[in-house]
Amino acid sequence: MPVAGLKEELVDIPGDVQVRLEGDSVVVSAKGHSLRRVLSHPHIRIVVDGKQAKVRCEFPRRQEGALVGTFAAHLRNMIVGVTQGFEYEMKIVYSHFPVKATVKGSEFIVENFLGEKFPRKTRIIGETKVEVRGDQVFLSGPDVEAVGQTAANIEQATRIRGFDPRIFQDGIYITKKAGEA
Repeated sequence: MPVAGLKEELVDIPGDVQVRLEGDSVVVSAKGHSLRRVLSHPHIRIVVDGKQAKVRCEFPRRQEGALVGTFAAHLRNMIVGVTQGFEYEMKIVYSHFPVKATVKGSEFIVENFLGEKFPRKTRIIGETKVEVRGDQVFLSGPDVEAVGQTAANIEQATRIRGFDPRIFQDGIYITKKAGEA
């Protein structure tokens, strides 16, 4: 029976996943991956009890009650990230000049975009792995935010300025996000 004035969410922890608290940080580890995230609020407590994590707030105001759900969602995403990982798919679209996309170290490089002389470059964030196969770009990694931000960086790097977007539809676009079927 729920206690009046208590907001609590339970997060199940699979058998092969370790969750530990280090000060304000939550560390989730499994299969050689480890994710660390600072989840702190003066009124919200995270308690790891066996194979469950409890995110709770006593006498929450509206914002704190919402934060309980947010912290629980972050924990679930971290668990999915270290066990299964997250994948994004992107498509290279061009009609005027053939685009060449490559990965060098922690940079994604787009050459000959709209016939430009100089390549467009963007950062690959965190442990995200980027692979280019033909006109497809595949991104994968354990941290959903790092993979998503890398995809957004690639999409922004090929944004067209100064041309009619109805005619010049060249670019690299996200076709499948993490968690979509």
